[in-house]
Amino acid sequence: MVLITSFILFGLLAMLLSVIGMNLWVRPKAALDRVTGEMAHAEQELMTHPSLVFRDMMKKLGAIIPSSPKDSGMLQRRLQYAGFRSPNALKVFYGIKGCLAVSLPVLMSMFLYGVSYRGDNTMAYILGAAALGYVGPNEFLRHAAKRRQSRIRKGLANGLDLLVVCVESGLGLDQAIMQVSKELQKAHEEISDEFALVNLEIRAGKRRADALRDMGNRTGVEEVKKLVAVLVQADRFGTSIGASLKSHSDYMRVQARQEAETRAAKIGVKMVFPIFFFILPSLFVVTVGPIVVRIFRELLPMMNNG
Repeated sequence: MVLITSFILFGLLAMLLSVIGMNLWVRPKAALDRVTGEMAHAEQELMTHPSLVFRDMMKKLGAIIPSSPKDSGMLQRRLQYAGFRSPNALKVFYGIKGCLAVSLPVLMSMFLYGVSYRGDNTMAYILGAAALGYVGPNEFLRHAAKRRQSRIRKGLANGLDLLVVCVESGLGLDQAIMQVSKELQKAHEEISDEFALVNLEIRAGKRRADALRDMGNRTGVEEVKKLVAVLVQADRFGTSIGASLKSHSDYMRVQARQEAETRAAKIGVKMVFPIFFFILPSLFVVTVGPIVVRIFRELLPMMNNG
C-alpha cells in the first residue's frame, strides 16, 4: 500500500511540476516567437516585485485548472462579497486550491513516513488531506464573505444616519455619499469603501442608479439592496431624498428591534440543551452527591451487618 501510494504521489507531483515548468520557465510559444522574429520589437517586460511572485504563480496555475462556469460564477460572487474585486482573484483562488490539493497530500505522506505509520488507513489519510486542501479554501472564502457582510450590516445603520444628516443639511446625494465615506473610514471601513467606490464610479461617468445597484450586487446584503432601491426610486420620481432616507432609517430601527426581540424569544429554547447537558449534571453532583456518599458509607454497612 505504501509503495502504490508513493508511485501515485510521484506521478501527480511530476505532472504538476511539468505543467508549471512548461508555463512558467520553458514557455514554448515565447521560444517560437523569438525564433521567428515576431517579438523582436516587443517592449521590455517590467520586473515583478518579489512579493508578487507567489500571486503571479497562483494566477498562472489557476488559469490552467479546469472549472465549470456555474462554480466560477458562484465563486466570483463570493469573492466580491468577501472584498476581493481584482479581475484575477478567481484565477488566484483556483491556483491556491490546486496548490493546496497537491501539497497537503505530499506533506501528509511525508508525515506518515516520518512517524513510521504502518496502518491500513494510509490512503484514507492522504485522500482526506487532498480533500481538505481542495474544500478548505471554499469554506474560508464563505466565512470571510459572511464576516464582511456582517460588518457591513452593522455599519449601515450609522452610515444611514450620517447620510440623513448630510442630506438634510443641504448637501446633494453625491456629496453626502462622499462625506459619509470619509467619516466612516475608521469606524466602519467596509461600508466606507463601498460608498467611496460608488462615488468614484459616479465621478467616472456611470449613472447614479447603476452605481448604487452595483453596490448592492457587490455586497450581497439585503439591507443595502433595500437602501439602494429607496435611493433609486426617490431619484426617479423626484421625491425628497431626505424624507425617504429618514423614513427608511425609522423602518430599519423597527426591523432591528423586531429581530432582537425574535432572538431574545429563542433564548429559552436554545438554553435547554446546555442546561440539560452541563448545568443539571453538576447540580445533581452538588445536591445528591453527599447523600449518595453517606448512603455508601453508613447505610450499606448497616444493612450488611444486619
